[in-house]
Amino acid sequence: MFRFIETICYEQRRFHRIELHNERLNRTRTHFFGKLPEIRLELLLSVPAVLINETVKCTVTYGIEISDIEYTVYTVRQIKSLKLVPDNAIDYAFKYADRSIFKTMLQNNLQYDDILIVKNGLLTDISYANTIYLRENTWYSQRNPLLFGTRLHSYVREGRVTPALLTPADLIRFSEVRIINAMISIENSPVIPIEAVFN
Repeated sequence: MFRFIETICYEQRRFHRIELHNERLNRTRTHFFGKLPEIRLELLLSVPAVLINETVKCTVTYGIEISDIEYTVYTVRQIKSLKLVPDNAIDYAFKYADRSIFKTMLQNNLQYDDILIVKNGLLTDISYANTIYLRENTWYSQRNPLLFGTRLHSYVREGRVTPALLTPADLIRFSEVRIINAMISIENSPVIPIEAVFN
């Protein structure tokens, strides 16, 4: 049976973007298992008292029902280099718990900090985050990422990031790359110079 995950950021004593996580979780369940009673994550999540003042990564594993909830203190991993890796067959439109495809790609490119997957000629995501690109004070994202993350969704809706169709040839138009996901914002993302994205 398929299993999926939601990664939810707990920071400043609250869970962030919970409605977007609810929406994706229930949309995924409906797609794979048919119409089911809706799950409301805010009714189920409770950070342990010893972690209430920390930045916490909450990982919810689920299928038809939720099977596990984990809480871990989170620190942003520093990324200084990316390797472009083509893969036209990869499909990660849903947040699967099985991430073996990414592990294989990373193991094949150990001299780089992470991989930047190119699908059908378009830049997409690294192994665990969406990517955004800076040009003249404007942030751009791939219009068709592998997975449309909740923070990217929020940024696009707020007008902080502009979606576009981006190819590897477009990289020279930008000054830097940053990564964003549920746990990583524009502000706390590592800054990756364009020169550190390798073919």
